[in-house]
Amino acid sequence: MIEVEKTALLDLLLVKPTIFADHRGTFLDIYHLDGYLENGVDVQFVRDAISTSTKDVLRGIHYDDKTWKLIQCLHGKIYFVVVDMRQESPTYLQWESFTLTDQDRLQVLVPPQFGNGHLVLSDQCIFHYKMSEYYDPAEEKILKWDDPRANIDWPIANPILSAKDSLGYNPDLQEKK
Repeated sequence: MIEVEKTALLDLLLVKPTIFADHRGTFLDIYHLDGYLENGVDVQFVRDAISTSTKDVLRGIHYDDKTWKLIQCLHGKIYFVVVDMRQESPTYLQWESFTLTDQDRLQVLVPPQFGNGHLVLSDQCIFHYKMSEYYDPAEEKILKWDDPRANIDWPIANPILSAKDSLGYNPDLQEKK
């Protein structure tokens, strides 16, 4: 059982799975095809991936033109940001953030052409995402985490970054001549 909510960004969805709890712990479906179909989400996923990180690591903001991603935090706490990168969209370069934890089990369904990144707020985190396409590095685009055009309000001034995330590469944002 899931509940799906629209967000401030057109086509971005927040998913709330039902958590069953008793004296033994908790149980939930992190993905149930019928539940998604009943809520109008008809995306075929082909890949699952997990990343682990420590406090103050910022990964992203990554995207491509065709991949849907279903995001969740399996362990720890993250500040998750999504940026609308569709130039024709009324919410182009606008962003929305979510705090995702292993306690609330919230999920975010990120459409193609939406960049996403996360900052680890806990000592460690396990970040899980389902993808509708196989990863193709030639298709990946990166919005620099502190790009002034998006003006994202991150709760950190000096995150731990990979080399590619510190530089960013986004041909869609290059000056047009």
